[in-house]
Amino acid sequence: MKILLVVPAIGAVYGGPSKVALELAEALGKQGISLDLVTTNANGASDLDVPLYTWVNSGSYRIQYFAHWHWKDYKISSSLTAWLFRHVTEYDLVHTNALFSYPILVTHWACQWHQVPYVMSPHGMLEPWALSYKAWKKKLYYTLLEKNALKKASAIQMLATSEAENTQHLNLSTPFVIVPNGIEPIDLENFPDSELFYQHFPTTKNKTLILFLGRIDPKKGLDLLATAFAKVHQQFPHTHLIVAGPDNVGFLPKVQQFFVDAGCLEAVTFTGMISGSLKYAALAAASVYVSPSYSEGFSLSILEGMAAGLPCVFTTGCNFPEAKIAQAAYVVEADSQQIADALIECLKHPQQMKAMGDRARKFILETYTWDRIASQLIKIYTAILQQKTVPISSSLL
Repeated sequence: MKILLVVPAIGAVYGGPSKVALELAEALGKQGISLDLVTTNANGASDLDVPLYTWVNSGSYRIQYFAHWHWKDYKISSSLTAWLFRHVTEYDLVHTNALFSYPILVTHWACQWHQVPYVMSPHGMLEPWALSYKAWKKKLYYTLLEKNALKKASAIQMLATSEAENTQHLNLSTPFVIVPNGIEPIDLENFPDSELFYQHFPTTKNKTLILFLGRIDPKKGLDLLATAFAKVHQQFPHTHLIVAGPDNVGFLPKVQQFFVDAGCLEAVTFTGMISGSLKYAALAAASVYVSPSYSEGFSLSILEGMAAGLPCVFTTGCNFPEAKIAQAAYVVEADSQQIADALIECLKHPQQMKAMGDRARKFILETYTWDRIASQLIKIYTAILQQKTVPISSSLL
């Protein structure tokens, strides 16, 4: 089986979906799938320093980068377009990651032209909140271009049952398959000491740290977090909030103003993007993880927070109701008071929260690993290629 994975960009500044594509490619390759990944060299305001138009071996898969240019929010690549129409027939199946993106759109066109089956992963971009953000542009794009691509897909990968339910209003006849994101357990086996984080951010030492790990973006609910944290900090003055993530869209000044208005900016540290050992050191230093998002596909950072054994507070917009069912996290509405109440409960009852963190770690490492996720996707690919029926809504975990 030969699979082509297509993602608009894999620069670290783009957060979870880009990381997902790379980790999924590695996991599929380890299970014997011949996998190639194509993408652009986009990396926010700059370009990745990578070789172009040639295959680069990367662990268990190959990757090829194509030059691009920006037009507003879109990454345009004529070289990738030409390559797709020439080479897509070399693959048994194509798996695309993202929507409302030029590289993904032309991939679907190439697949349709050459009658190559494709699976689409929207990564939460069909969620009601996501569709309502910049609504007029998305409505036009969806109606003219995206809807037809969705209808002609062999399957649409939803990352959670709630994401599938939230997408039913679009009345798509394409089969949904529910396969979440995963983590690599080896990344969590030997956490660096929290001292590494304190060395980089010494003012956070000897504080009770609450960690937000994600992009600085309107959908992440940082306005809710500002109001919630102000209430928490008033009751627990030793708390300190870490906001760790890149600002790709120039939203940071507005976020900082949220905390100014809430009266707690002095108890917040904005670290910018952190990765590798420093990210894991932040998880080791934190006492609580929080994700106040309005809308997510399926957050990798939540998986990491839970797998690190932290008590986690996140919203229903994060599409992880299974964590609540397993009593492995606080799952609340996207409401500042509910977020505050849950964080306060964590701080009031540290022993109970340790038990929750232990349940969370066990739950994630038993269910949400990339090896397991890759196995389920291979079953889906096989069913499509053998022209078997893919169930409209089925959890394969």
